[in-house]
Amino acid sequence: MGSQIKMSWEKDIKELKKREKLAEKMGGKEKLQRQKDNKRLNARERINLLLDEKSFHEIGKIAGKAEYDKGGNLQKFTPTNFIMGRGDINGRKVVVGADDFTVRGGAADASIAQKQIMAEQLANEYRLPLIRLIEGTGGGGSVKSLDTDARTYIPGNPGWNWVVENLSTIPVIALALGPVAGLGAARAVTSHFSIMVKDLSQMFVAGPPVVKRVGEDLTKEELGGSEIHSKNGAIDIVVNSEKEAIETAKNILSYLPSSVYDLPPRVDSHDDPNRIDEWLIDVIPKDRRKVYKSRKIIETLFDESSFLEFGKNFGKSVIAGLARLDGWPVAVLASDPYFYGGGWTADASNKVTRFVDIAETFHLPVVNLVDNPGFVIGLEAEKQATIRHGARALTAVYQASVPWCSVILRKVFGVAGAAHMNASRVHYRYAWPSGDWGSLPIEGGIEAAYKSDLEKSNDPKKLLKEIEERMENVRSPFRTAEAFIAEEIIDPRDTRKLLCEFANLSAPLREKGKRSFGLRP
Repeated sequence: MGSQIKMSWEKDIKELKKREKLAEKMGGKEKLQRQKDNKRLNARERINLLLDEKSFHEIGKIAGKAEYDKGGNLQKFTPTNFIMGRGDINGRKVVVGADDFTVRGGAADASIAQKQIMAEQLANEYRLPLIRLIEGTGGGGSVKSLDTDARTYIPGNPGWNWVVENLSTIPVIALALGPVAGLGAARAVTSHFSIMVKDLSQMFVAGPPVVKRVGEDLTKEELGGSEIHSKNGAIDIVVNSEKEAIETAKNILSYLPSSVYDLPPRVDSHDDPNRIDEWLIDVIPKDRRKVYKSRKIIETLFDESSFLEFGKNFGKSVIAGLARLDGWPVAVLASDPYFYGGGWTADASNKVTRFVDIAETFHLPVVNLVDNPGFVIGLEAEKQATIRHGARALTAVYQASVPWCSVILRKVFGVAGAAHMNASRVHYRYAWPSGDWGSLPIEGGIEAAYKSDLEKSNDPKKLLKEIEERMENVRSPFRTAEAFIAEEIIDPRDTRKLLCEFANLSAPLREKGKRSFGLRP
């Protein structure tokens, strides 16, 4: 017998490992050092910080642009500037996609669009949360592509159908971790939750060099810093470091299901559901003109340290966030009387719409702490089309099917006040003795209602005082409760116990599945 020639793929595996090592070099030492000098982590460092140790399974690692000699031997390799794959966050499978700024600033001329599309599609079809780590143009275009392609193209935003579809299917958390422009900015805001890093991240449709051509000479921070986007509602959370941004993303995910086909997970709670805080009896001032700190109330009613707020600097009269009750995740809405007395502006209305949509999408029961004097009025409010945005918020509330509990702390007036819940559903709500409600506040409303009588009176001030005293007796919340219009007036100190009961009653009512609509970004 002749000797048999043993065939092996060892040479090919060595070539594979060689290419993987080249991919790990990213944009090269100089570009990596520049990233470090700018006090920003690189894409692979971010992924390692985000995912459980050794859980990252990279897809398309050796995709990129290669140059060969005449013998077909690899001479040069530039990896794509989008790193993607799947991994674990606290044991939960997720999909992660990270822009590599060290390769052409994340621009499309250094990427393979299909990788980004696959990240979105993989997350969607396998019902896994998606984390976008965005820097640069996020796969958007670069003028340099004209040199390489020798042509232009008609923009089409490849894979945007999956970006849109994911809004109604899986949790999408976007982190802007440096200058983010164009398509990158669009990817950041087309998410359920977005995060920026103070002084490190900026976001804009077009950066300073382009904007300068239209006559505005601005720095990156002046044009699109976190101070701007935290106030205009484009970004949900601003943090102080990349590490904090990544930890925040992990925390957000802990409140959410992996997809709409699952339910938000309960965690072990060491906070007594029957805990009583005596100071709640005095927290609402007797004087209706005085304000109080809503966040202090939120922090004591919900499980300890569980409240995670979004959009703190946007639509400030409304507070929105995630929290837990006896371990169950819930969506929280509340009024902040420090701003417009808790009244709804156009921005506040949009904030409500978006957050209710998120609650509906991910099957989160809603708890609404109400102190709403109505829509903000005046010329500026009319210019902002407050009633249009307010009606949209009201529509979101009425479209929501998740369990809903309202706690009326003080004011409920007008159309905006009526939006504290869907009035056609069972009125699962409580009122504190400080409750004050009606179509219009008595203060100011009396002058309008009794204008003719006051004009005819010889002593209008005396008559006004008499009417006010009479009305004051009528406005007692106990009168409303007598007619069963206020279903339950409770001791404020019992609120946590009752809310925990609501969360436990709601848990079996949460329904898996896709809603007829998703988030309106």
